[in-house]
Amino acid sequence: MHGLIPPERFFPYLTWTEIAAMPDRASVVLLQPIGAIEQHGPHLPLIVDSAIATAVVGQALRDLSPAIPAYALPTLYYGKSNEHWHFPGTITLTAQTLLALLMEVGESLYRAGFRKLAFVNAHGGQPQIVEMAARDLHQRYGDFWVFPLFVWRVPHGGETLLTPKERALGIHAGDAETSLMLALLPDYVHMDQAVAEYPPDLPADSLLSVEGELPFAWVTQDISQSGVMGDPLSATREKGDRLLAALSHGWVRVIENLYTFQPPIAQS
Repeated sequence: MHGLIPPERFFPYLTWTEIAAMPDRASVVLLQPIGAIEQHGPHLPLIVDSAIATAVVGQALRDLSPAIPAYALPTLYYGKSNEHWHFPGTITLTAQTLLALLMEVGESLYRAGFRKLAFVNAHGGQPQIVEMAARDLHQRYGDFWVFPLFVWRVPHGGETLLTPKERALGIHAGDAETSLMLALLPDYVHMDQAVAEYPPDLPADSLLSVEGELPFAWVTQDISQSGVMGDPLSATREKGDRLLAALSHGWVRVIENLYTFQPPIAQS
């Protein structure tokens, strides 16, 4: 049942008595991988974001020092994916449902005595909801430190494996995700079906963009016929292995920081 998570780090394998006997539960780091079940073009399976979140967390926990108490919760496979719902197979929660789910998971862990929870999100359509859940949980429970994190935003250096255009515009089912899936689930990547497609260009003098500081709201069918926003044609398994190693190394550092985190409380 633990899949890519080391079994000794898989939270559901603990008993309630083991949790009750944990020394200093307030310092234990809990990680909630969050993904999605949504289209990723004609060449990738629906599980991409969930697989990446799970694999990166799992490898980081495998490499983490045994002296640091950290556990992964079961991956949340469903997310807010309504930007992709015109493509068959996409399963989406509403923003309200995802927010309620994250809040109730957090509240359950708080009641059990835990005080550090990291949301490890790999789907680009829901960071704002993850951030709201984290803020609301901390507002409700002032000694509960919740971290709304994104898999790709850790320092990792893997971006050097991608072209400048891909780094800027390859936001969905492009080189990086395809390479990682070739490393994780190669039997379910159909490179003979892969196509490269980038969002259409806006006027050169436009301040607006698909992503970035001044975005406009869009759904995938507005800007992509294939569901791809990037170039998967240059993806390789070797590149995916290197990306996974780089991301996991970055996440080891993040988990170490979560464990030693002390809130910067303002002094009166």
